[in-house]
Amino acid sequence: QVQLVESGGGLVQAGESLRLSCAASGNIFRVNTMGWYRQAPEKQRELVATITSGGSLNYADSVKGRFTISRDNAKNTVHLQMNALRPEDTAVYYCNAGVIRRDYVGMNYWGKGTLVTVSS
Repeated sequence: QVQLVESGGGLVQAGESLRLSCAASGNIFRVNTMGWYRQAPEKQRELVATITSGGSLNYADSVKGRFTISRDNAKNTVHLQMNALRPEDTAVYYCNAGVIRRDYVGMNYWGKGTLVTVSS
């Protein structure tokens, strides 16, 4: 089994910052692309940012210039530094990872999510 565990969510005021972290553990041979997605109430889950094992980045237009994704390949961790937060960033944030298991089977995994609430 592979587990993704997120941390770092919370309640902040508009303009403040938060840092989310996610650690992948378990039956892992290699972790490929890692990323963050979010789902606001009554909305579909949407991409926030992704980072490949080689460091290629992709951001949603709504977070460009405010959020920064990074990863530590040795620790199988991914982070999301969120600055200048806005009330519309309020959502449950989910970690995602494409994992090659030790049996060389590739699977896509999700964390359970961490709530970010931004008050105006």
